[in-house]
Amino acid sequence: MRDLPAYGAGVTVTRPRPVPRDLYAVAAAVLLVTAAVLVGRYVYTYDDLIVGWPPLLGRWDPHLGPGTPAAVAVAAAVVAYGPAVAARLPWRALLPAAWGTALAWTWSLALIDGWERGVAGRLTTRQEYLSVVDRWHDIPATLRDFNGHILLHSPDNWPAHVAGHPPGATLTYVLLDRIGLGGGGWAGALTITVGATAGVAVLVAVRALAAERLARRAAPFLVLAPAAVWMGTSADGYFAAVAAWAVALLALAVTGRPLWWAAGSGLLFGLTCYLSYGLTLFAVVAAAVLLLGRLGVRARPVLFVPLLAGAAVVPVAFAAAGFDWWEAYHLLVERYYEGAAGVRPYAYWVWANLACTVLITGLATVAGLRRAGGVLVRRRAGGGEADGARAEETRLAFLVAAALLALLVADLSGMSKAETERIWLPFALWLLAACAFLTRPRGWLAAQAVLALLLNHLVATGW
Repeated sequence: MRDLPAYGAGVTVTRPRPVPRDLYAVAAAVLLVTAAVLVGRYVYTYDDLIVGWPPLLGRWDPHLGPGTPAAVAVAAAVVAYGPAVAARLPWRALLPAAWGTALAWTWSLALIDGWERGVAGRLTTRQEYLSVVDRWHDIPATLRDFNGHILLHSPDNWPAHVAGHPPGATLTYVLLDRIGLGGGGWAGALTITVGATAGVAVLVAVRALAAERLARRAAPFLVLAPAAVWMGTSADGYFAAVAAWAVALLALAVTGRPLWWAAGSGLLFGLTCYLSYGLTLFAVVAAAVLLLGRLGVRARPVLFVPLLAGAAVVPVAFAAAGFDWWEAYHLLVERYYEGAAGVRPYAYWVWANLACTVLITGLATVAGLRRAGGVLVRRRAGGGEADGARAEETRLAFLVAAALLALLVADLSGMSKAETERIWLPFALWLLAACAFLTRPRGWLAAQAVLALLLNHLVATGW
């Protein structure tokens, strides 16, 4: 309470301090998660939702593990020193530092469950990619026959994750096995190592399209993301990195870098579409990048040539091998509704998925998104072109809004009923960039760390 002078005989009145709007947004997010938990547990049954700890796919399992001390130490170090180090470290040193810290955070969280359950065994279960590596003796023949095993009633139907993705996902681990790095340990190590670069790609894109100061402010939040609980070890973390670098290279291309960056971006966009059907929605984020970099595009429209040429490489290669992406997608939709999606209620998951998003991005991101929305609203209300710092913030807010739009389209499509804590990792990482708008970052970082540690120690996540 604070005293304010009143008119009259020297009397003072008091009024409560206004509650920061960030806290209203956070309270709404907490209520959303609480509702998803309670409705999932007491309105629906396991047979309705087919998840063990709604809205997450997992089970209640309080535990400690060998990664616990390291996870706590990494979290404490980033909370205490992350913002200052990110502000002062030379840019070229900041990127590898962010990658190394993200690796330490992800590995330590994964090892809370131990080596076998947390890393080596994740990608070897019967629904995962490594369970079919032995069926790929003849890669061209397998690609030609891939669509014949997608439906549940087809002979030797593919496991859920193999059938649910284009063959680029499985082929990654097949090729890893072919070079002598077979087994779940190597697959998990590759997935974590590549996945940890996704945050670095976001930083590169934010610096190119908005401002270095905003990228630096976002860096600790990208490093200490609760999403790391699922980045180690889910193949979707690897997908997130490929998609993020596609966007980052495009951001560099439209802001004056050599045209080779556009070719690299196109190549990675093509690969992204052959890792996950749903990641075609990254076209929304790519469109936002082209719009933000429209001056560079107008100055060098020729960049579309290497961009489109690069984007054609992977689709042409798979088509030449006999894989029909479009047919496979339609078969997947049929397979999807033959399985759990035919049971899981859309009326629950269309909003409970968003509760999962709160859990993987954290309450800091909720507050950051509120502030990003405020930036866009003020920009629209003010009209005209903003300048200086406000223009940079508007550009970042627009980029984040594009990622949020792609996520919402995925949600409304009905093709993401549950398991979005891993499926939406590629979109979630871009939402974390909104944390650059936050003040008092250490408090928000602490909240992020506590959420991730609680999730990893209290719930046995799995898929």
